[in-house]
Amino acid sequence: MSRGAGDGLIDIEEHLATVLEATPALDTVDVPLAAALGRTLCEDVRAAVDIPVFDNSAMDGFSVRFDDVAVASPASPARLRVVADLPAGTALDPALAPGEAARIMTGAPVPSEATAIVPFEDTAGGLADSLGDITVLAAPARAGAHIRRRGEDAVIGDVVLPAGILVGALQVAAAAAAGVDRLTVARMPRVAIVSTGSELVAPGAPLERGQIPESNSELLAGLAVGAGAEVVLRASVSDDGDGPREAITAAEALGADLVVFTGGVSAGAYEPVKNTLGDRMAFRRVRMQPGKPQGFGRTPSGTMLFGLPGNPVSAAVSFEVFVRPALLRMQGRRDLRRPVLRLPAATAWRTPPGRAQYLPVTIDRSDPGTWRAVPATSGGSHLAGGLGRAEAYAVVPAEVGRVDAGDPVDVMLIT
Repeated sequence: MSRGAGDGLIDIEEHLATVLEATPALDTVDVPLAAALGRTLCEDVRAAVDIPVFDNSAMDGFSVRFDDVAVASPASPARLRVVADLPAGTALDPALAPGEAARIMTGAPVPSEATAIVPFEDTAGGLADSLGDITVLAAPARAGAHIRRRGEDAVIGDVVLPAGILVGALQVAAAAAAGVDRLTVARMPRVAIVSTGSELVAPGAPLERGQIPESNSELLAGLAVGAGAEVVLRASVSDDGDGPREAITAAEALGADLVVFTGGVSAGAYEPVKNTLGDRMAFRRVRMQPGKPQGFGRTPSGTMLFGLPGNPVSAAVSFEVFVRPALLRMQGRRDLRRPVLRLPAATAWRTPPGRAQYLPVTIDRSDPGTWRAVPATSGGSHLAGGLGRAEAYAVVPAEVGRVDAGDPVDVMLIT
């Protein structure tokens, strides 16, 4: 049974489970590597070539027979004759007889008969005297020294990248190194953002009494893009009329997979989302602060509908806890949660009785040995300025009644 049973609140995980159970998987697309950046990989990437493709030198120096230099030292140097010059990209495979070496550059193929690389710095003349007879002053540590072996990272057919991960620059590079030029990724979710409230006006517009700049669409659109989505519609509707239904119609005409409403879901007299979409959405109170009032549902055609509170911190937290996991699940992401650190609180703060708290925080890194979580706001859900300073949320369980300075807290990174 949920903690505080009888108070009408449901646990966060219960509401999240309802959302995720209703979240469909998106179709996939096959795209060139550059177009895959920021997308979710939907099929394993298998190596089309070995990595490395061939045995190659890890150093600028000389490819040698190890036995020729195995006991080389300043007191007893080894003298070899250079018979070839091998830059990166060469196709040459010169024969090396005993007592012979080939000058070689990093990345060049190692001659078949070579069994070690001697760096320039281990010879008497180095690069300046490297195309005649050379004097080796230090023996390689072992046979095979400084040789990168073919396939030591991956061989043809190996899984280089697993499905379900975010494709970033490192992943694109790994696929390219494996000889793969196209990836199968999820289609970008199409999201509509709808702000509600007769008090809202465009940022920068003159404000009359009772009006405020509309900021939640900027907030939620940015968060949606950060979760791999494409924002196809941003709209603002007043507290009267049938604006929410009209917004859904417009969003579906643009192919939206998901419509996010902000505001209009609480217990007031003027709640346009709750008042007009009761046949399509369930409105519940969740055991969290901020973000207690939540709405969720689907249209007859399957478009997902989220109703988030209107205060900026509430909207941001609600997106992180419910909407972002749904967007990632749509794309087939394996990990739906943000990274979490366990850090001591820099100061004491109050927690809401019986509700999990998500408090915007910064991270004090002044002491490299002990990072600390510093509240970015006093906890009010309307404090958009403080939210702008936050780089994480301190997540305090419902059963914790107070956080004191030095108490360890979970810190969910959002930047």
